[in-house]
Amino acid sequence: MSEMFTTLGTWNWLIFGVILMALELIAPGVFLFWLGLAALLTGLVSFAFNPSWQVQILMFAVFAAAAVPVWRHLARNSAAANTNSRFLNKRADALVGRVFTLEKPIIDGAGTVRIDDTVWRVAGPDAPAGSRVRIVQADGASLTVAVA
Repeated sequence: MSEMFTTLGTWNWLIFGVILMALELIAPGVFLFWLGLAALLTGLVSFAFNPSWQVQILMFAVFAAAAVPVWRHLARNSAAANTNSRFLNKRADALVGRVFTLEKPIIDGAGTVRIDDTVWRVAGPDAPAGSRVRIVQADGASLTVAVA
């Protein structure tokens, strides 16, 4: 068993890292990726310094333990950067405050506006087609507007 550790080399760490990352593709969970990254880093450092097997295992342990807070930090920043997630399944709520051009005039309080590839019904004060309106409220598939 100790002979296995004494023969640890740079290529062993690199191959181990690639295997762990490949296993992550088979059984995703974002855990094996970080262990694979730690093994790859250990292999790359071993190229430069040629440390003993004890130091290599210690480096792997440190890199693997450091990967957890790094992953949490990256995941937290990724979630914070995705501001549209609060509007998931509430597309109309994401439109509140935005300004659009009326496609059809608002007559007797009802008209339409085209937003991307969808035509929305709008309610608000009478306005001619081509007027700029601001979405002030969203209620299901109906939007309330005010002249911008």
